[in-house]
Amino acid sequence: MKFLLLLLPLIGCVSSQTSSFKVKGESNPWQLVWHDEFNGSTLDLSKWSHEENCWGGGNNELQCYTSRPKNSFVSNGHLYIVAYKEQYTGRAGQNGDGEPKTLPYTSARLRTKHKAEFKYGRICMRAKLPYGQGTWPAFWMLPTDSPYGGWSASGEIDIVETVNISSDPNADQDVHGTLWYGGQYPNQVSSSGHHSVSNPAFNFHEYCIEWDKNSFKWFVDNEFYQSKVDWWSEKGEGKAPFDTPFHILLNLAIGGDWPKSPDDSTIFPQEFVIDYVRVFTHKCRRSQ
Repeated sequence: MKFLLLLLPLIGCVSSQTSSFKVKGESNPWQLVWHDEFNGSTLDLSKWSHEENCWGGGNNELQCYTSRPKNSFVSNGHLYIVAYKEQYTGRAGQNGDGEPKTLPYTSARLRTKHKAEFKYGRICMRAKLPYGQGTWPAFWMLPTDSPYGGWSASGEIDIVETVNISSDPNADQDVHGTLWYGGQYPNQVSSSGHHSVSNPAFNFHEYCIEWDKNSFKWFVDNEFYQSKVDWWSEKGEGKAPFDTPFHILLNLAIGGDWPKSPDDSTIFPQEFVIDYVRVFTHKCRRSQ
């Protein structure tokens, strides 16, 4: 059964640049409506599905995504997405329907498409990120139906991503939050910001967005660091493209146009360790 959450604009609520999120007490304005705590022994396939392809993500990435347990599994209350350095042959094409292709790494990409889709809310992940040259973890969202056309005319929401985290456990790292919108490739437009995080490969941190009709706000450990209040789509009006349901994705890419390739210093396997994914609705929201 598909879970579809439509959270409509704020009514009678005051918005601010700092989060109103609270974890305890009657004043908590947020209500948990969907989550995965990864407390079982296997991945909950009623919530997640695997993408399987050697497509390269449209970014010349070097991994094949598989559904093998070695590349993604649940253990000790965490989801592990694990990248290996190994030759693997699979199908190219975004939907795994292309010709056979061999790439030098494997990993996993999970999504809630057709199982859980959201319009507005607070969307969070607590995780430790992989490190090393060529690593590219991401927690992000895509439109399920792409009503305004192909990428990125129908939008993309990057809650957090980063590349090439240092192996130094005392090093800080910039993480990035980005919106993609505008026209179809190659006429896409992006708006991005970054925030310095303490040792993200060695410490768990919570990464969130708060998304309503008029704005996006990004947080790390409940600390606000950027907002976006304007966007557009060449084939839509008003608040398009971010006025339709989006689904959640988790993946660990290797190589590609942004991080470039791994080098001799990169240690494999690398792990993207997710403690939870949670989605909240605001109690001040009302149906229309």
